[in-house]
Amino acid sequence: MENGSKRCIAKDVEAVVTSFNQGDMILEAVDSLCKQTMLPARILLVDDGSTDQRSLEVIDRIKTDADFPVPVVVIQQPNSGVSAARNAGIRQVQTPMALLLDGDDKLEPAYLQRVRQLLKDNTAMVAASSWMHTFGVLDSIVCPSGGGIVPFLARNCCPATHILRREIWEKCGGYDESMRAGFEDWEFFLSMLEAMPNAQIGIVPQALIDYRTAPASSNIKSMTKRLELMGFIIRKHMGSYQAHLEDVILQGEAASMSRLYGWESQMCRTLQNKQGLSQLSDDFLKRPSYGDGGMAAAVRIASAQGAGAGSDRPDANGGS
Repeated sequence: MENGSKRCIAKDVEAVVTSFNQGDMILEAVDSLCKQTMLPARILLVDDGSTDQRSLEVIDRIKTDADFPVPVVVIQQPNSGVSAARNAGIRQVQTPMALLLDGDDKLEPAYLQRVRQLLKDNTAMVAASSWMHTFGVLDSIVCPSGGGIVPFLARNCCPATHILRREIWEKCGGYDESMRAGFEDWEFFLSMLEAMPNAQIGIVPQALIDYRTAPASSNIKSMTKRLELMGFIIRKHMGSYQAHLEDVILQGEAASMSRLYGWESQMCRTLQNKQGLSQLSDDFLKRPSYGDGGMAAAVRIASAQGAGAGSDRPDANGGS
């Protein structure tokens, strides 16, 4: 490490920022890297074919700004999707580790230092990140769990912003550039975890990523294609899913039960406060689902409503 602006420089980490029509948000992302307690050795800004005038002005400004505490290199390419932009940036990385940051997000000052240390301390970790603070439409703390391949087969357990080992990126083939509709980061994490026995992805239990939320964001829109995208991921990683089939099904069921109980609890409170239910909830009580816990939930909700006479009777067919 060497001193730069009275801060250490992580000579083993370069940062890759990807952007597309993100205007002044790009400056916020780059600025958050420049305010790290431990600076990256270099920042690579990959612009994926931005077309709006403000974004182009910001990129030109970054190109000519000599006041950054570390070198900043701008790479411009025709619009090819975020996977291609990330791969293009990582190819230019000259250090053993790369920090990936989307151009509309920001980092807290301790992010690089804390997350890098996880990777330094554990050679089994192929990547690492942290919890997230969401801002914009939603103000919350999101706590991804990380882990080995089993939890990642059921759901994505790591933010798209992370630090990875470049040799593992090379070994697994990088991001799948055909995935332009979303979930490309989840698929990539599975590829990395399959590239090395007993591989892990680490998470710092502190909200060090500032994640921007908006209804029109690509992450939100991709959820409308969740089943289609999951099908693609399952087919691509079929060997891992077959090897851990029971765990994957049980994790999915546990998540479904947790959401069902949360929704049921909210409906019960609504009824106890003598408030009306939504049309969707009212329809569910009239025609509850069967075999997935839905009927049992409807019985408990009806009991809370004061209409549950005989509701303690178990289902004769053993299903709910």
